[in-house]
Amino acid sequence: MMLATVQAGANGHEKRWTILIILNLFTFMATLDGSIVNIALPTVSKELSLPLAQSQWIVSSYLMMICTAILFFGKLGDIFGKIKIFRIGSIIFIIGSFLCGFSHSLGFLIFSRVVQAIGAAMTMANNQGIVTEVFPPRERGKALGLIGTFVSLGSIAGPSLGGVILSSLGWEYIFWLNVPIGIIAIMIAWKLLPKDVTTTKVKIDVPGSLLFAFAILFLFSSLLLGQQYGYANIFIILSVLIGIILFILFVLVERRTENPMLSFSLFKNSLFTISIVCGFLVFVANFCFNILAPFYTQDILGLSPLHAGYILMLFPIAMAVVAPFSGALSDKIGGQIITFAGLILMIIAQIGLTFLHEGSSILTLSILIVLLGASTGLFQSPNNSLVMSTVDRKQLGIAGSINSLVRNLGMVVGISVATSTLFSVMSLHAGYRVTALIPDRPDIFLAGMHVVFIGSSILCFIGAILTGLRFYSSRKGMKRRENTA
Repeated sequence: MMLATVQAGANGHEKRWTILIILNLFTFMATLDGSIVNIALPTVSKELSLPLAQSQWIVSSYLMMICTAILFFGKLGDIFGKIKIFRIGSIIFIIGSFLCGFSHSLGFLIFSRVVQAIGAAMTMANNQGIVTEVFPPRERGKALGLIGTFVSLGSIAGPSLGGVILSSLGWEYIFWLNVPIGIIAIMIAWKLLPKDVTTTKVKIDVPGSLLFAFAILFLFSSLLLGQQYGYANIFIILSVLIGIILFILFVLVERRTENPMLSFSLFKNSLFTISIVCGFLVFVANFCFNILAPFYTQDILGLSPLHAGYILMLFPIAMAVVAPFSGALSDKIGGQIITFAGLILMIIAQIGLTFLHEGSSILTLSILIVLLGASTGLFQSPNNSLVMSTVDRKQLGIAGSINSLVRNLGMVVGISVATSTLFSVMSLHAGYRVTALIPDRPDIFLAGMHVVFIGSSILCFIGAILTGLRFYSSRKGMKRRENTA
C-alpha cells in the first residue's frame, strides 16, 4: 500500500535556477571523481608501489559502490525525502574526499573511495527527482537536460583536469579540491533548498537491494581479480556464476514485489530501452578511452601529466561547445537523427584511435580527441532528453535513477573490459601473464590498446545500428498514423 504526502509550494520555486546550480555542482564533482583518478594512476601506482591491475581498484571501487547503492538511495529519497537524502549525501561525499587525500595505502584509499561513493550515490539518486519537484513542467525538460550535460562533462573532464592538478600540486589535491568547493555549496544549499515536497510511505525493498548489490560486487570484482589471477581460476569462475545467479534472482524478485527497487515496466517502452542501451554502450566505449589515454600519453608518448592533461582537456571542451547546439537542434529536428549522427562520428574517431602508435603526432591525437568529444556532445544531450521524454511525469525520478545507474555501469564495464582486454593481449604477446606496463616494450602495450579500441568501435557501431532502427521505426510509425488520419 503506497501513501504519498505532498507539501505545497516547491513546484516553481522562486530560486529554482540557483538550486539547479548547486545540484549541478555536486553532480559534476560526483561524476568527475569517477574519472579524475585515471590520469593520476601512473603516479599513485609508483608512490604506493602498486601494479597496474591493483591500481584499477582505486577507480572501480568508487564506481561499483555507486552502482550497488544508487537505486537503494533513490528509494530512500522517495520514502524520507529527496532533499534530506541529498543533503546527507553531500556531507558524506566531502568527508570521503577529505579522507582520500590522507590515504597512503591501497586499503585505506579504497575505503575512503567507498565512503566518497556512498555520498555520491545519495546525491546522484535524488538530483533529478529534486529538479522534478522544484521546476514547473514548462521548464523541467531544460533543467533535466542541464543536469545531463554536467553529468557528461564531469565523467569526461576527469583526466584533463586531473592532469593540471597533478602537475602543479599532487595527487592528494585531486580529492581535496572537492572539500572547499563542497563546503561552500553545502552552506548555500542549506539556506536555499526547500523542504521536501513529496514523501511516500512504502516498505524498503530489502531483498531486491541486497540481491542487486551482491550481484554487482560478485560480477565486477571477479572481472578485476581475473586480471591478476587469470579467468580460468576456479574461484573467479564461481564468482561470475554466483553473480549471474544473484542477478537472475533479483529480476525474479523484483517482478513479484509490490513496490520494487527497480520497476521493469519502463523497459516495455522500446524507445526508452534503446536510448538506455545506446547510452550504456557510449559510456563503455568512452571509458575504454579514458582508462588507456593517460598511460598512452604519458608512458608511450612521454608527455608530462600537465601536458597530457592539456591534450585530454580537448575532449570536455569540444563536448561543452557542441552539447548546447545539439540540444537546441534536437528540439527542432528531433533527437533521434542527432544521436545517430553523433554515433557515426564516434565510430570514425574510435577507428582513428586504433591507428595510434609510438610515433603519432600530438596534432593527430588532438584531432581524434576533439572528434571524440564533439561526437559525444552531439549524442549525449539528445539521448538524455529522449530517455526522460519517453516516460510519464510521475516516473521521471525513477527514470533518472535508471539513467544514472546505467551510466555508472557503463563506466565500470568500460574499465573492466578495457583493462582485461589490454592485459590479455599483452600477455599473449609477452608469453607470460602481464598485469602492468612492461618497460621498454611499448609495442606490447600498443597491441593491446589497438584491440581495445577495435572493440569500442564495434560497440559504437552496434549503438548506431540500434539508433538507426529506432529512427526508422519511429518514422514508419509516424507515416502510418498520418495515413490513418
